[in-house]
Amino acid sequence: MSAEAVTAAQVRSFVAGRRRRMHLGFTVLALVLVASVFVALTSGPISISPQRLWALTTSAFDGQSSPALARDFLVLFNIRLPRIIMALLLGAALGVSGALMQGLFRNPLADPGIVGISSGAALAAALMIVLGHHISGVSPALMQSVVMPLAAFLGGLIATLFLYGIATREGHTSVATMLLAGIALAALAMACIGLLIFMSDDRQLRDITFWTLGSLGGASWQKVAVAAPIVALLLGATPFLARGMNALSMGEAAAYHLGVPVQIIKTVCIILVALAVGVSVAAAGTISFVGIVVPHLLRLAVGADHRTLLPMSAMGGAALLVIADAIARTIVAPADLPIGILTALIGGPFFLWLLLRRNRNIDL
Repeated sequence: MSAEAVTAAQVRSFVAGRRRRMHLGFTVLALVLVASVFVALTSGPISISPQRLWALTTSAFDGQSSPALARDFLVLFNIRLPRIIMALLLGAALGVSGALMQGLFRNPLADPGIVGISSGAALAAALMIVLGHHISGVSPALMQSVVMPLAAFLGGLIATLFLYGIATREGHTSVATMLLAGIALAALAMACIGLLIFMSDDRQLRDITFWTLGSLGGASWQKVAVAAPIVALLLGATPFLARGMNALSMGEAAAYHLGVPVQIIKTVCIILVALAVGVSVAAAGTISFVGIVVPHLLRLAVGADHRTLLPMSAMGGAALLVIADAIARTIVAPADLPIGILTALIGGPFFLWLLLRRNRNIDL
């Protein structure tokens, strides 16, 4: 057999193996996602058995229910279900935004929470909490549904542009500069949030604490209706970005010579990441490390092809956040543990492991 035939056979074998891993990855993630939603539906301070869940579903259609079923129906459809859907939306948004950040900066250490983008969005939300009452003609409902998400988006966008401008020189993005600038930006944002805490009253202090710790306890159908179109826009744009992100992994110059509109891809990625972080902070506060844990594990499992990495990051992020929220609702029941604490407990050790795995002596 000639060398060319051997090489062709090796290429076909590699492609077939990669396809098998991709199909297996999608299947496993789909099963994990379905299982996590089922567990989240049945667990909580008020446990709902699978049989009870089926009875609630059928009673919703036939209109017949007992007082006990009516209570469980209220818990399931007015409290638990919007919270699960919000976790799905925000987990998918954070997973995809982490994959986009890592592709944009060409480094798996990039994450919106680590580099200070979430802190910028949280600072903007805290400003609205403390100073929003000075804005005349804005009702509390409008403040919660429109003004605060918009402020969080603008805060995340400004932080993203600031970091990208500092870290990029002559077309080259320095990850070390980005990480250091992100640490400085996060510290500055937290200092400003501390100042706002000092200025706030008791109600504002509780709201700011909610944003900084992160929690899905305030999820409602109204917030789901606001977050869903933004997340849908983010997920709908990912198939059109996959080819450009694959080209950017070889460097901006190589991507440009391949005919990829580099500047447009970078601009769209920055806006989408700011949107994802903004809606996440506005709806649930600061939730960190989802964007670094999920895409990196998937990259190790199925490779760095963004055509599969981006949708898998959405599925993995959604499953992780649903599972984390189910744990947060049950581990200290009837209290509600802030979900940001859980994701930090998972992501912090993972980030340290990632640093040690890449290089014990990282050159800054």
